[in-house]
Amino acid sequence: MFQNDLFEAAPLALVDDPEGGIRYLPDVIPAATAHDWFEQLMRHVQWNNQRRMMYDREVDVPRLMATYSLDVEPAPQPLKEAAAQVCAVTGAMFNSVGLNLYRNGDDSVAPHHDKTQHLVRGAPIAILSLGATRRMTIRAKSGHGRTIHVDLHAGSVIVMSHASQFTHNHGIPKLSGIEEPRISLAFRCFATAR
Repeated sequence: MFQNDLFEAAPLALVDDPEGGIRYLPDVIPAATAHDWFEQLMRHVQWNNQRRMMYDREVDVPRLMATYSLDVEPAPQPLKEAAAQVCAVTGAMFNSVGLNLYRNGDDSVAPHHDKTQHLVRGAPIAILSLGATRRMTIRAKSGHGRTIHVDLHAGSVIVMSHASQFTHNHGIPKLSGIEEPRISLAFRCFATAR
């Protein structure tokens, strides 16, 4: 089990693979900028409450969501600026961003891997965190190896290789005692713009 230190400021390699694995990059966005982007997105994004089939019944997805193409206007102003910053640190040219609003510790996303059939092969997925700190759990699909817990602080970016989606699942578990919201911006490179 791994948990990053609250005062750790260096990039952390969490999972290794030939495409760069999974890395945690703290303090990519300065705190004041991260706070400003969070406030703007809370006000200007049209958040959607989606429903999904689960265990033979339709249920609410336990978070609010939105998606924007970065190639098409309009998108809320901070998204283009955030994309430029994340592109600069990853070297990837992202063309889509999926937003998740975790309203409090009751909102979550189950362990999963990103669907890869429409993604550019070899391109990473980068998740920028804004707002409250939430824990991500990363687990090998094989069931062997350690479970990694990493606290995603505001302004941090977690970068996951395309290859890691075949070997590991990641999720944001429910966590009691968290009252503040968190927004994640998941940047992806789709083979065709969405």
